[in-house]
Amino acid sequence: MASRLYAFARWMVRHRRWVISAWILLLAVVGGLGAALHGKTSTEFSVPGVESQQAQDLLKEKFPEAAGGVVRIVVAAPSGASIADPAQRQLLDHTLHEAATVPGVVAVSEPTSVGAVSPDGTIAYADVRFTDEASEVPESAKEALAEAVQPLRDAGMQAELGGSAMLPQAEAGGPAELVGVAIAFIVLAVALGSLVAAGLPLLTALLGVAVGVLGTMFVSRFVEMTGTATVLALMIGLAVGIDYALFVISRHREQLADPHMPWEESIARATATAGSAVVFAGATVVIALAALAITGIPFLTIMGLAGASTVLIAVLVAISLLPAVLGVFGERMRPPPRTPHKNRAPGAWGMAWARMITRRPVVVLIIGVVGLLAIALPARDLRLGLPSYASQPESSTQHQSYALLTEGFGPGFNATLAAVVDTEGIPQDQRQSTMQQLRAALISDENVAAVSPPVPNAAGSIAVMSVVPKSSPDAEETTELVHRLRDKAPQVADAGGELYVTGQTAMAIDVAGKLGGALPLFIAIIVILALLLLTVAFRSVLVPVKAALGFLLSVGASLGAAVWVFQQGHLNGLLDVAAAGPVTSFLPILLTGVLFGLAMDYEVFLVSRMREHYEKSEDPAEAIAYGVSHSARVIVAAALIMVAVFGGFIFNVDPIIKSIGFALAFGVFVDAFVVRMTLVPAAMALLGRHAWTMPRWLGRLIPDVDIEGTRLPALAATDPAAGASGESTHTGSKESVRV
Repeated sequence: MASRLYAFARWMVRHRRWVISAWILLLAVVGGLGAALHGKTSTEFSVPGVESQQAQDLLKEKFPEAAGGVVRIVVAAPSGASIADPAQRQLLDHTLHEAATVPGVVAVSEPTSVGAVSPDGTIAYADVRFTDEASEVPESAKEALAEAVQPLRDAGMQAELGGSAMLPQAEAGGPAELVGVAIAFIVLAVALGSLVAAGLPLLTALLGVAVGVLGTMFVSRFVEMTGTATVLALMIGLAVGIDYALFVISRHREQLADPHMPWEESIARATATAGSAVVFAGATVVIALAALAITGIPFLTIMGLAGASTVLIAVLVAISLLPAVLGVFGERMRPPPRTPHKNRAPGAWGMAWARMITRRPVVVLIIGVVGLLAIALPARDLRLGLPSYASQPESSTQHQSYALLTEGFGPGFNATLAAVVDTEGIPQDQRQSTMQQLRAALISDENVAAVSPPVPNAAGSIAVMSVVPKSSPDAEETTELVHRLRDKAPQVADAGGELYVTGQTAMAIDVAGKLGGALPLFIAIIVILALLLLTVAFRSVLVPVKAALGFLLSVGASLGAAVWVFQQGHLNGLLDVAAAGPVTSFLPILLTGVLFGLAMDYEVFLVSRMREHYEKSEDPAEAIAYGVSHSARVIVAAALIMVAVFGGFIFNVDPIIKSIGFALAFGVFVDAFVVRMTLVPAAMALLGRHAWTMPRWLGRLIPDVDIEGTRLPALAATDPAAGASGESTHTGSKESVRV
């Protein structure tokens, strides 16, 4: 691999004008398509085949009036007043009349006639039902409803909007994310010792992310995807794009510290060695994200493929555009000569760290492993779900509507379920009695507050009952209630009908169950994949096993921290978490895939430097010290950059993006600083020479990919004067003078 990348990079440098022009043209074309022909992203996380989705499909087919999206207008009378007061009633009637004129609205309920007024008469709600599904209700209609309720607010009433159609769209690009990028630039400047060198990773990463995200936006015209997919592509693409460029540039400048190293030769060698690690690490991220398709869940598959495509572009940028850009700067990338007062050897602190770790490897391993297991302990209580409106920012109208409904009608009102009965198979004369018996059975449950009378469709083949729990949407008691209600299905089946339980809360429970069931298989596939890839990379059996165990520790610690914060409610004020609740249902499986790929970045970059030195010295102790000393600065910088980029998303208002950003930032921090920089050297010290051995029969089966560059051509003799001026004996190196 290294030899091919060496030749590839030299070609990129010699044809740098064409390469840079091609990437700019690609950005223009993809950007134009993405900006002009992008599709509409969805806010729904549905899973085909689960019971709640089957019920929705049935309603759409046979009872479309009940399948449309709903915007719920929730109002509260001013202090000391009542909804029934003539002035308040007149304003509310006028507002509902205006709501009925909004395009797409098919029905508006009247609070007093349907019992939608709280017992104390201070809070009421009206449901505005659309013909379109919740995710298809246009923004213009929601804006029109917001304008319709403004007179209520002007009169001193509180008016908020909730309901299934008000799910907010995930967005990125706020001030917090930009702060993360600014921190990344500062880290790059310190790590590379040059503002110009620090700007290059950001420049190339932003170009790659722009191509990836805009391309994803164009694809959304043809494939349904959630807004979270584009934000995830931006988050991961930016982080890995900066890191991959950092790996190559740091190796390039390290080589250029030798005044006799021609800059063109250095670019080729940096791309061949660090670039090989980038290709291998990037491939693991791409495969891990694409492997999300095995869950059989469409929105997660699209999310994984969107992230994978952006990472693939980041890899291509690092091995094609970056060498061309480095060729433009040529000799200007060479670091200044070290002055006498800076005579300390490069990587001295990394060498000291490695020797300290390897002096007491057993103690280090025990402390590190026990510490990570302690952080992972809260993950034992992991509960999965989708965030309710209680998790939205406290200032949002969704959160305010949730709070008003809880105050006026109880916590279970926001968890209302729909019992859908397909009565087509029930004899006509038995349908009414069957529905009455079912309603009595449902209302007898200890966690049911109320059950509405059945509402049939025009043909009488479908009937729907609203079931209001006593517990909130995020409560474990509500999940148990859904399962108990579904246990009533045999009773309906005996009469010839079919019972389904659906609604937003039931859908969240079904999605969580489906994803929770897929998680063990996905983790098993990821671990096996890690063992195979690292066996090929390092031609070792023990190194991959050690890496996989470290990866599991990182995932466990990250999940434990996520449960501690988002489910148990710690640090809510600091992180602006509106309410504690279940962990986002697809976070564990997404975290496993993404963190696996990112963890392999550091593993490959660190251990490849160890193996590179071991191939020359055959001294395992020195190989560990060399690998850490020559990798520590870059790995620390790369990890801080990823933590900064992911950490910026912690302050996103969307609770899903917030939890993903936190889990990834914490996971990368733990994996880089605790696992790779601490536990890996300690484990390698205990393994000694055994770390680099492999059974002969296995060695014959495993291809030798040479990511360390051991088979690169020997560096040709150069004239010191030529080396200092950037002119080498290699063809094309003088071209930089003309740039």
